[in-house]
Amino acid sequence: MNTSNSNVVHAFRIADAAKEVRHVFIRDLILTCLIGVHKHERKKPQRIRVNLDLAVTEQSVISTDRLADVVCYEDVADGIRSIVNNGHVNLVETLAEKIASKCLEDRRIKATRVRIEKLDVFKDAASAGVEIERFSSLESI
Repeated sequence: MNTSNSNVVHAFRIADAAKEVRHVFIRDLILTCLIGVHKHERKKPQRIRVNLDLAVTEQSVISTDRLADVVCYEDVADGIRSIVNNGHVNLVETLAEKIASKCLEDRRIKATRVRIEKLDVFKDAASAGVEIERFSSLESI
């Protein structure tokens, strides 16, 4: 199935200079995993698409040009891959929660929005899935 404008994920506004929040994101990470409640889903891996938005507290203007001073999206993507490769998951909701929890382990991340789509569920739909948003504290972004 071809991608059309109707199924393209667009970033929501999250970067905010006044609140010192940076927007870190990963778009259209396509992975294969064992996911689903049906018997055939337990044996045959299926494709999923992961989109992730992170609200990251800015420590200061990045002038050091050091990776250690920022949330590294490569590390985040590797964490997602590790979760996905850790065995069968019944629900996309569970997978989304695991990814959100992993992201929020980094104290610099104040909020995360995780979108998980199963790409091959319906022949007449591009995808089906879930999107969640989780916060590290009661503060609003």
